[in-house]
Amino acid sequence: MQKHIAVDIGASSGRLVLGTLEDGQIKLEELYRFDNSIGETNGSYFWNIDKLYQEIIKGLQAAKAAGIEECTLGFDTWAVDYVLVDENGNRVQEVYAYRDDRTKTAIEEVAQHISLNEIYQKTGIQFLSFNTLFQLYVHDKAELAKAHKILLVPDYLYYLFSGKYVNEKTNASTTQLLNLATKDYDEDLLKLVGVRREQFAELTEPGQSLGPILEKLRIKYDLPRCELICVASHDTASAVLGVPAVEEHFAYLSSGTWSLIGLENTAAIANEMSYQNNYTNEWGAYGTYRFLKNIMGLWMIQEVRRNLGNYYSFADLVVEAEKAVPFKFLVDCNNERFLNPESMIREIQNYCRETGQGTPESAGELARCIFDSLALTYRLALEEICSIAGCRAGCLHIVGGGVQNELLCQLTADVAQTAVAAGPVEATALGNLLVQMISTGGLKDIKAARELIMASFAIKMYQPGKIANLEAVYQNFRRLVAKPIV
Repeated sequence: MQKHIAVDIGASSGRLVLGTLEDGQIKLEELYRFDNSIGETNGSYFWNIDKLYQEIIKGLQAAKAAGIEECTLGFDTWAVDYVLVDENGNRVQEVYAYRDDRTKTAIEEVAQHISLNEIYQKTGIQFLSFNTLFQLYVHDKAELAKAHKILLVPDYLYYLFSGKYVNEKTNASTTQLLNLATKDYDEDLLKLVGVRREQFAELTEPGQSLGPILEKLRIKYDLPRCELICVASHDTASAVLGVPAVEEHFAYLSSGTWSLIGLENTAAIANEMSYQNNYTNEWGAYGTYRFLKNIMGLWMIQEVRRNLGNYYSFADLVVEAEKAVPFKFLVDCNNERFLNPESMIREIQNYCRETGQGTPESAGELARCIFDSLALTYRLALEEICSIAGCRAGCLHIVGGGVQNELLCQLTADVAQTAVAAGPVEATALGNLLVQMISTGGLKDIKAARELIMASFAIKMYQPGKIANLEAVYQNFRRLVAKPIV
């Protein structure tokens, strides 16, 4: 039986998950879990990449202790953040976190040199102030000049374990530096931010083998014999691969720290309507594009819980939210004031007061505000997506940690008036593992892989119910977020 290990790292935690094919099903086993977070140094926010590396080593040692002698191995993480590596393979600087505010005016500054519409037509990528394009634009040019290679976080992890430079394409597309027409880095945008094409590696396809992990690492740390497989290293790309859907047009919502809602397409949609509504075309595995929008997601409730001293569990906050009056307080989840506030509770309260709604005070009111606002935001995004793409999505597939929030899943079905299929929770790790299994011949293709997910995991269906005055609530929300009708 071939064994595969997914290293799946998100903004708040990471895990090593073992995947095997047994009796016509995919079996998952979590081997090791660790915390992850950004840290502040001199007013800037960074990731502790050395800690992540050491945690992966510990996870592989745990795999060896569990009797795993040989396996394939793939890495996925969040997008856009990068590592500068010099000619000797050493890191030039600490790794900035996308929640750092150094890029808060970068979009406006870049727009003085090239129109945003032109950037969008080149790349098809939505404008977020923390995109790699804007991070590199504001980065110290002397440090950039020292970089022999510019690697996104999972690319850097592959380098540490293989000694090889890659720029995996699903993650590389999120940089807003890839050209849809040429399928390579755009020379005009590279020049704008002050870097050169040779500072990036060749674009790597998901499924490509990078060979064994470095022998010196295996011996030093007593690790299994691992073949490194380049998976869809952007965690959203992996999560979408893990969606148990076989219909031609399906809508998905990857629900975690971020909510990513969209369609899987075989061609990019980069037109005036998608530009005006800020939709993105991230490259996917196997010739696909993820046409989607980023929504702030469960980050907001994570921060509220932290502000409350972690007194409540997430399940407790759902219970408290169920007691609160629905749709009494609403916020624009995509307002940048919620990206990394000093206090999420205070920011939500200030927003509600400023918009004449009063002040949510209790834990239940704060949680209910977030869940109601997210569900309304999902409906708005679904309507925009289907209008722009000219299709109808019959069912919304929700995957990721948000699947465990049954209140939010039912709210989404009720508000959007659409059926919701929730599960699996571990879609990202699954997508990582599926690429490994397809690459090594265990599965034929992604269609067969998704059918196998449907046979292996319980999917809970939520049917839309009735909400009193739903349309009035929805139109009030639209006015609140000042979104034009598509």
